[in-house]
Amino acid sequence: MDAFFASVELLRYPQLKGLPVVIGGGRRKVDELLLRGPDGTEERERRFIPVEDFPLLKDYVGRGVITTATYAARQFGVGSAMGMMKAAKLCPQAIVLPVDFDEVRRFSRLFKSTIVEIAPVMQDRGVDEVYIDFTDVPGGQREGGRVLARLIQKGIFDETGLTCSIGVAPNRLLAKMASEFNKPNGISIVYEEDLQTKIWPLNVRKINGIGPKAGEKLARLGIETIGQLAAQDAQWLIGHFGKSTGAWMHRVAWGQDDSPVVTESEPVSMSRETTFDRDLHAVRDKAELGAIFTDLCLRLAEDLQRKGYVARTIGIKLRYDDFKIATRDHTASIYTADGATIRQLAGQCLKRVPLDKRLRLLGVRASSLARQGEEPVLEPRAAALVDARRRKTGLTEGTAQLF
Repeated sequence: MDAFFASVELLRYPQLKGLPVVIGGGRRKVDELLLRGPDGTEERERRFIPVEDFPLLKDYVGRGVITTATYAARQFGVGSAMGMMKAAKLCPQAIVLPVDFDEVRRFSRLFKSTIVEIAPVMQDRGVDEVYIDFTDVPGGQREGGRVLARLIQKGIFDETGLTCSIGVAPNRLLAKMASEFNKPNGISIVYEEDLQTKIWPLNVRKINGIGPKAGEKLARLGIETIGQLAAQDAQWLIGHFGKSTGAWMHRVAWGQDDSPVVTESEPVSMSRETTFDRDLHAVRDKAELGAIFTDLCLRLAEDLQRKGYVARTIGIKLRYDDFKIATRDHTASIYTADGATIRQLAGQCLKRVPLDKRLRLLGVRASSLARQGEEPVLEPRAAALVDARRRKTGLTEGTAQLF
């Protein structure tokens, strides 16, 4: 989907089309302020709110990061995952709006349901991205897949008013890269014979799976493009990156990917986290931290319940003011999706992390998931071992909450 979070906002506020807009930052209160207007007396229609009434990025204060930005904002170098204070220096005139997760999820479900009506073999890859197998769809091979891609684009636009960009290729690896070639609202077709002309000139970071650290190491070795990576001997790559990663790098540089489009997969974990507007201390800001912590646990429980899962392992994540991270988890003797139970288990994990420094971020994670009603029966011995570990580490039902 094209600038998905921002595009959803433009449906709500069409007067912002064509303007630099960034999505991110604080909680969703901006709508109330905009609807009330300057004097706060009467409610205004969203589409008639003057552009000058919207908050600007130059006035933003906090530690939020950008979720996405309109293409007008991206021209100034603003992009996803960038700190909003940094972005404000690049594009101070940009309008800033927080994420409306409920609305985003609603449109996500809508565009995906539209796709499966046309091409039912679809793999969900997050809120704004999917893989689709065209192979057995009637007409899926016409013009290399372009005809079906156009049909999907039209179906999504008619149903949601949103645009998407589609890459069509022999496999998921190349299709992912092709989807970025012609944004927004574009279709790009890549054939096997296009590897050298369309894929090899790209930076190695365009390969899904090569992150910042691997990209930096490759650059130090004099490898910046996918073509340069393809020119390396497989054994040389294995020597520098290990057997598994080195062999994988050699394959993907040659456009080889046999991973299937998987229509159903079980999540490994679910999590909720938040970055604070200011650093908080476990003692001096105990009440505020406690409220945030409880809210995260309850939201995580709602996520589990909504998706029909229960969890056995609950963990926490802390980022301190020096950016160091601490994580702890606790495996219980039961499966749960109850907010109070998750809060208790997560609170017990706090007993095992230092809380003498200020905190920038707090998160809660649920793993060891099972479908609700299909939980594995825990053997008494396994439950006894878990309970023994809890007693050894001081994690008892009566453990006092730190915050």
